[in-house]
Amino acid sequence: MHTVVFLELNSLAFQRFIVSVEMFGLLFFVVMARAAYGDVSYSFPEEMKRGSVIGNIAKDLGLDVNRLSSRKARIDTEGNRKRYCDINLNTGELTVAERVDREGLCNERISCSLNFELVLEHPLEIHRVTIQIQDINDNTPTFPKETIKLEISENAVKGARFRVNEAHDADIGKNGVQSYSIEKNNNFLLSVSTKTDGGKNIELVLDKELDREQQKEVTLILTAVDGGTPPRSGTVAIHVNVLDANDNAPVFSQAVYEVSLPENSPVDTVVVTVIATDADEGQNGQVTYEFSRISGTAKELFDLNENSGEIKVKGPIDFEEEVKYEMLIEGKDGSGLSSDTKVIIEITDVNDNAPIIVIKSLNSPVPENALPGTEVGIINVQDRDSENNGQVRCSIQQNVPFKLVPSIKNYYSLVTTGELDRELLSDYNITITATDEGSPPLSSTKNIHLTVADVNDNPPVFEEQNYRAHVQENNKPGSSICSVSATDPDWRQNGTVVYSLLSSDVNGAPVSSFLSINGDTGVIHAVRSFDYEQMKSFKVLVLARDNGSPPLSSNVTVSVFISDENDNSPQILYPSPEGNSFMTEMVPKAAQAGSLVSKVIAVDADSGQNAWLSYHIIKATDAGLFTIGVHSGEIRTQRDISESDSMKQNLIVSVRDNGQPSLSASCALYLLISDNLAEVPELKDMSHDESSSKLTFYLIIALVSVSTFFLTFIIIILAVRFCRRRKPRLLFDGAVAIPSAYLPPNYAEVEGAGTLRSTYNYDAYLTTGSRTSDFKFIRSYNEGTLTADLTLKKTQSAVDDLEGLDAEMSDAFQMESEVKEAFIGASLVDMISADTSGLCCGSVQVHVIHLIWIRPVSGILL
Repeated sequence: MHTVVFLELNSLAFQRFIVSVEMFGLLFFVVMARAAYGDVSYSFPEEMKRGSVIGNIAKDLGLDVNRLSSRKARIDTEGNRKRYCDINLNTGELTVAERVDREGLCNERISCSLNFELVLEHPLEIHRVTIQIQDINDNTPTFPKETIKLEISENAVKGARFRVNEAHDADIGKNGVQSYSIEKNNNFLLSVSTKTDGGKNIELVLDKELDREQQKEVTLILTAVDGGTPPRSGTVAIHVNVLDANDNAPVFSQAVYEVSLPENSPVDTVVVTVIATDADEGQNGQVTYEFSRISGTAKELFDLNENSGEIKVKGPIDFEEEVKYEMLIEGKDGSGLSSDTKVIIEITDVNDNAPIIVIKSLNSPVPENALPGTEVGIINVQDRDSENNGQVRCSIQQNVPFKLVPSIKNYYSLVTTGELDRELLSDYNITITATDEGSPPLSSTKNIHLTVADVNDNPPVFEEQNYRAHVQENNKPGSSICSVSATDPDWRQNGTVVYSLLSSDVNGAPVSSFLSINGDTGVIHAVRSFDYEQMKSFKVLVLARDNGSPPLSSNVTVSVFISDENDNSPQILYPSPEGNSFMTEMVPKAAQAGSLVSKVIAVDADSGQNAWLSYHIIKATDAGLFTIGVHSGEIRTQRDISESDSMKQNLIVSVRDNGQPSLSASCALYLLISDNLAEVPELKDMSHDESSSKLTFYLIIALVSVSTFFLTFIIIILAVRFCRRRKPRLLFDGAVAIPSAYLPPNYAEVEGAGTLRSTYNYDAYLTTGSRTSDFKFIRSYNEGTLTADLTLKKTQSAVDDLEGLDAEMSDAFQMESEVKEAFIGASLVDMISADTSGLCCGSVQVHVIHLIWIRPVSGILL
C-alpha cells in the first residue's frame, strides 16, 4: 500500500511537469473559422495567460486597423457578464483579458463557448464573435468520499458484485476519467462497464469467498485515471467489513429522474423525491440516500434528505446562471449494498429581468445647425431572459425633435427629426422606454440629456461702461485692486471670456510693469507698489475676448486712482532735527510775555490731512516759560523773563502730522537768556550733549597727536644740540627763571586773575623714567611763582644756552602755530562743542598750550 502511494505522488509531480509543457504548446494553437453574416469564431484552450493573443480579428473581418480607434471599436458583452476578451486598437488583435476556466463557465457541458459582439461606430457595424473554450487536463479525478465502506456477508458466493461510486473529473472528453484499477488482493476483482448515459458502472467482484473468522476487514485501494497528457489519477480506500448475508441491493423506481424547476423558486421547495426499495428485511432493507456525484455549484443549491430521498432547494436558482443541473443519487441498504440513479433538473425561465438600456455612444452637445436625420447617439437594449421574455421594444414618448431608428439586432440609432435652435431651447431631456414581451411585461426607462451647441455670434459685453479703481499707495505687489466682468450669451467655448491688458505706456513705462490681470476671473492685480507722490492716477484698456472661432472681443477703460497714505514723516527744516547739529538762540533778558523767540519750520511730503502739521513742546527746562504755536511753530515767551530763570534753557519740540497713525519728528533748541555772549559763564556746559561726543573725541585725538609730535620734535632738537656741544645732559637746578621774551604777554594772569590758580604745578617729562632727572622745563612752586615784571638774574652761560634754545624753539613754535590755527580758527560754538569738559578762557588756554601743551584742569592732553 505504501509503495502505491509513493508511486502515485511521483506520478502527480510528473503530470504537473507535462501539463506545463502542454500549456506552453497550446498558447500557440489557435483555430479560426469564418462564419456567415460577417461573424467570426475562434477556439483556444482554457487557462491562457492575460494578454495572450487569440487572433487578429481586424484582419479576419477585413477591417482597417488605423480606423479602429476613431470608430470606437470595443467588445460588448450582454448584461453584466465579465469581459474575458479585449481588442488591441493598435494591432487589431483579440487578446485574453481575464482568466478563462472552462469548468467554472460551463461545468460538465461538452460544448463551452463565449459569445460577444464587436461594435464599431461611424457607421454602426456589429460582428458576432464566438470563442470555443477547449478543455485542458487541469483537474484530477476525485471520489465522492475519501473512504468507501462496504459491509459484505461472509456467505457471499464467488462472483458476487458490489457497486462502488465512480470518480468525478471536472474535465471532459478524453481528459475525463478513462479507466479504473484496484491494487492486487486475494478476494476481489474490479469490473468496469459503461452505462447507457455514458457513465461508468464500477463493481467489486468477489473472486474468493470471505471468511470472517480469518479476516474481519479487507482494505483495498481503488485508482481512477483520466485520459489527459500527462494523465492524472485519484485514489480512494475501500474498507470491507465482513458481515452476515445480504443478498438484495436497493432498486430505484426510475433509472433517470427528469424534472423542471422554475427559477427564483423559494428555499425548501421540493424538487423531486427519489425512491429505492430493498427486498431484504430489517436493517438490510433500510435504504439511505446520498449524493454520489454532484458539482460544487449544485451542492450549494440543492439538499438531499438521506432518509426520505427528497431533494429541496436551499439556494437561489437563476436561469441566467445555469439552465440544467445533473447529479447521481446513491441508495444504500444497511449492509452496504447500493445502487444509483441520475437526476436531471431543468431550470425554466421566468420573466424576472427587466430590459437594460445601455447608452453606447452619445454625441452631446449637438450643433444647432445639425441637419435632420443626423445620428447623435447609439442605444443598446438587453434582456437576460429567453424567448418572448427577452424580446424588447424601445420607444420615445415625448414630443421632441428626436426619434429612435432600429439598427442591427438590439441596437437603435438616436437621430434628429427637425432643426434645432439653441436660442429657443438649449437642452433636451429625452426619456427612452424599453418593454419586453413577457407575461406580465417588464419595462425600464433611461433619461438622456442632450445639449445644443451654439455658434459664436455674440461678443463679450462688460457689465459697466467704464471702471474706476482706487488703490492705496504702498500697496503690496500682487494685491488685487479691482475686478472687471464681461458676459457672453454664447455657449461653452464661444461664451468663455478671457481677459487681457491692451499694450500701452504709462508715464513712459509699459502697462505690464504696473498692472496684471487674471485671464479667467478678470481680477486686476498691482504688479508693484505705487507712490502717490510720484503718480496720482492713470488709465488702462482691458480687452475681453471669447474662445470662439473666429473669436469676438470688446474693451473697456479702467481708471486707476492712487490714494495718499501717511508714509512720510514731517521734515524739520529749521532747526535741524535733534542729534544733527547744535543750535543756540539768544533771548534778551528784557523779553516780555508773547515775545517771538524762534520758529520751528517743517514740511510733509504727504497731502491732505496727512500733511497737516502740529507743533508741541515735549520737554523743556522750564515748562511754563515758553510756548509754541500748534499750527505756526512759533516759539514765544508765556511770561516775562525774570532774574530767577535759568540762563540755559533747553527745548525739545515734536512735529506731528494728522495721519492715521500719526508720524512725527523732533528737534532740540538751546536758548541763552543773555544780552551778550560775554556774560555767559562756562559756555562749554551748554554744548554738553551726547550728539557732539564723537566730534569731541576726534578733536582730542588730533590735539594729543599734535602735542606728542611737538614734544618729540623739541626733545630731538635739544638732544642734537647737546650732542654738538658734547655735553651729556643739561642740568637745571631748582627753579630756573625763563626770560620774559619766552613768556606770553598775559602770563602774569595765571597767578590769580584767570581761571587757573597759582597752586597748580606743571610737570613735563621726556621719557617714562625721566621723573628722577633734573631736566625740567618749568617747575612752579606754590608760593614762588614769578610775576611778569620780575627782573631775572642770569649768568652768561645760561644766557648762551637759552639763546641757542631760542633758535630751535622758534621753528617749533611756528609749526605749532600752524597746527593750532587749524583748531582755534573754528567758531566759538564749534570750539565749545569740540570740548565740553575743560576748556579755559581764551587767553589762558592759549598760553598754557604755548608753554607746555598740557591742560592742568582736566588732565586731558590736547
